[in-house]
Amino acid sequence: MLRTEKNDPRFKRTRSLILQSFMEILPEKGFQAVSVQDITDKAGINRATFYAHFPDKYALLDRSIQLLFRQEIEKRMLDACHYSDENLKALIIMVCEFISNANSHCAPSEPQFESLVETQAKKQLQGLLQVWLEKEGSAVDPKTAAVAASWAVYGLALQWSHDKSKKRPSAEKFAEQVLPLIAANLMTI
Repeated sequence: MLRTEKNDPRFKRTRSLILQSFMEILPEKGFQAVSVQDITDKAGINRATFYAHFPDKYALLDRSIQLLFRQEIEKRMLDACHYSDENLKALIIMVCEFISNANSHCAPSEPQFESLVETQAKKQLQGLLQVWLEKEGSAVDPKTAAVAASWAVYGLALQWSHDKSKKRPSAEKFAEQVLPLIAANLMTI
C-alpha cells in the first residue's frame, strides 16, 4: 500500500515541528521579523523541507491560526454542542480570549496577522454556527445566519480586545452584554 505524504508519520512530525518552532519564535520576534530561515534553524530542517510543507510564512501563519482556533473550540467542547444561549455565550468568551491572546503573541499593528486571524476565526465560527443551526432546524437560512453571526461575534470580540481602558468588562461580562444582540439574529424559529 502506498502512503501519501500527508499520511506519512515523518511528514506529520516535520510539519508539527515547523508549526511548533514558528509558534516559539513568533512572540520573540513578531511576525514581520520572523524569517523562513529563523524557523528552519529552530526546527533543525533545511529550507527545501519547509517549502515542501508551506509555500511561505503567511501560509504557515494561516495554518497556525486555524489549528489554534480549532483547538480552543475542541478544548471547550463547543464542536460537540448544539445551539443554546449558554453555548453561544461560551463561544463569544472563547473568541474574546482567543483574539486577546493572539494579540499578545504578535503586535496587532501587523495587518497581515490581524487579517489572517479574522479570516480563520470567521470561517470557523461560521462553520460551527451553521452546524448548530442546521441541527436546530432554524427558520432562517442557516448559512446566511451563521455568516452574519460570525461577523458579529468576531467584530464585537475584536472591539472588546482593543479596549484597553480600566472600564473594559471581563470577557464573561462582555459576552453577557452582547449575547442578546447575536442570539436575536440567529434563532428565528
